[in-house]
Amino acid sequence: MKKAIKVIKEGGVVICPTETVYGLLADAMNDEAVEKVFRIKKRPKTKAIAVFVRSIEEAKKYSLINKDQEEFLKKVWPGKVTVILKRKPNCGLSKKLFANKKVIGLRISSSGLVNELVKEINRPLTTTSANISGKLASTKIKEVLEQFAKNKIKPDLVIDAGNLPENRPSKVIDLTNKKIKILRP
Repeated sequence: MKKAIKVIKEGGVVICPTETVYGLLADAMNDEAVEKVFRIKKRPKTKAIAVFVRSIEEAKKYSLINKDQEEFLKKVWPGKVTVILKRKPNCGLSKKLFANKKVIGLRISSSGLVNELVKEINRPLTTTSANISGKLASTKIKEVLEQFAKNKIKPDLVIDAGNLPENRPSKVIDLTNKKIKILRP
């Protein structure tokens, strides 16, 4: 835990187990760290990256949340749900996260490890699956490591929790319109 905190605070990227799949965590306020996540994943800059936060109150620092949305968030967070909300301009997060969009994906994890990291680092963290863009996310550590084995740019630390229970990446729900829209089941 101490090593992961140090790596993230120094702008590094950590492969970390979550309650869904293995993820890439980095300081969501650090441009270089976010850029490194994109390079490790070989992710197009046109695809945004979501953010782990500690609470709904913290989510309100970065997004516009009305009362109905807040009630919905209380039902699904913490958990396996990433929610797309209208982003506050100049919210303090790295602009590289947003792919020039006016929305933000936020999530409160139900993983004790992820929540402890977000709490100890005292900053929001990126939340994206630990895989090369276009390839499948995995719960199997060997598969995750094999995807990055030939990369020039690699994650700085791997938290190996062995194989996680079979799972899928988080559900993604768009709350930017009056009607709730599921973008990823």
